Amino acid sequence: MSPRARGSGFGTRASSPLWYAVRSLPNIDFVQLFIQLLILLCSLTVHEAAHAWSADRLGDPTARRLGRLTLNPAVHIDPIGTLLFPLLAMVTNLPLIGWAKPVPVNLAALHPHPRQKFMVIAAAGPVSNLILAAISAILLRLVGGESSISVALQGAIFVNVLLAVFNMVPVPPLDGGNVLAGLLTGPLAHAYDRLRPYGFVILYALMLSGMLTTIVSPAASVLLGWLL
Repeated sequence: MSPRARGSGFGTRASSPLWYAVRSLPNIDFVQLFIQLLILLCSLTVHEAAHAWSADRLGDPTARRLGRLTLNPAVHIDPIGTLLFPLLAMVTNLPLIGWAKPVPVNLAALHPHPRQKFMVIAAAGPVSNLILAAISAILLRLVGGESSISVALQGAIFVNVLLAVFNMVPVPPLDGGNVLAGLLTGPLAHAYDRLRPYGFVILYALMLSGMLTTIVSPAASVLLGWLL
């Protein structure tokens, strides 16, 4: 999920991970569906709170003043992007991209070097998901065996790895796009900023062509191999 910047052309709405259903509608296990959605909500909450925390630490109190510096899921959830779209994807296998409420960032409060600081704020979300995945992997080894807890922990590892890797794809709506924007300078930065209005079109083109899977799968597979 990318934070949303104010006062610059390189801030944008966040997007959440792709979620493909693995079962047809008549055969839904509603308990597992609830667990998967709960894991996703908790993971997205930590992700957005990490954006808010890093922005506050770097000098912008906007998110804190708006109550976003919290682990309360209610303040981070977008009813359509965080609930409806993931549920539809889980039960219908539709290729949908969701999102959580973007964390507002006031670039004027990040001087000096606002682009670089915004890059750090953007990267904080995926990093928080990798930390959650690592913690879940440690707990999984402690729990051991085959139980509902171990299955939930495996799900937490998978979801957080997917969140981290997908959001670091360098397309403008995503955290990776904001990280790349912070690294670019001069004409390259301006040219990249002009891609932002077309970010979701680019993402759907990558997804429907299969290229997004090609980009995400190798890194996700390596991380899952280490953690599981």
